Amino acid sequence: MLAVVRRSSAGEALPAAALALLAAATAGPRPLLVGLLWLAAVTPRLIEVDLAEHRLPDAVVLPGVPVVLASVVLDRWSAGAEVLPVLGAAAATGLVMLLLHLTGGLGFGDVKLAPLLAALSAAAAPGGALVALVLAFLAGGVASAVVLVRRGRGARLAFGPALLLGAWTAVLLLV
Repeated sequence: MLAVVRRSSAGEALPAAALALLAAATAGPRPLLVGLLWLAAVTPRLIEVDLAEHRLPDAVVLPGVPVVLASVVLDRWSAGAEVLPVLGAAAATGLVMLLLHLTGGLGFGDVKLAPLLAALSAAAAPGGALVALVLAFLAGGVASAVVLVRRGRGARLAFGPALLLGAWTAVLLLV
């Protein structure tokens, strides 16, 4: 089992720094950037753990809840925009993911991460949460097909990387 809380390696620090620079260049100086910087910092770790262990650790995901909520609320407030649509998009995404979890299709880590990604994507641009979710399911579908061809039926797929890819693509393209 990988140690969840440890110093990051160069293999994680470089992608995290690149994502942070992209987020800063895209979003600019606004409160949402704090949530995006948190996401940039944890993305490589989440991908590494999910690919190796098929889980998204609470020790990495849950600290993002107050960071993302505060950055989204402050971002919407500072722009004079409504926060309820963003929180609604996050809640709806969480509900869809929970239903998929209950039917046996997803792990609970995906359920916890998805609303955070939806909130950041929705705050970044109108419709961002929907775009992120659609992109995540497209990426997950492609990954599933590859895993099925290589490993056959019953093979497990880490869905966290697809969620993260969808969210980052939506944020970077729509802001």
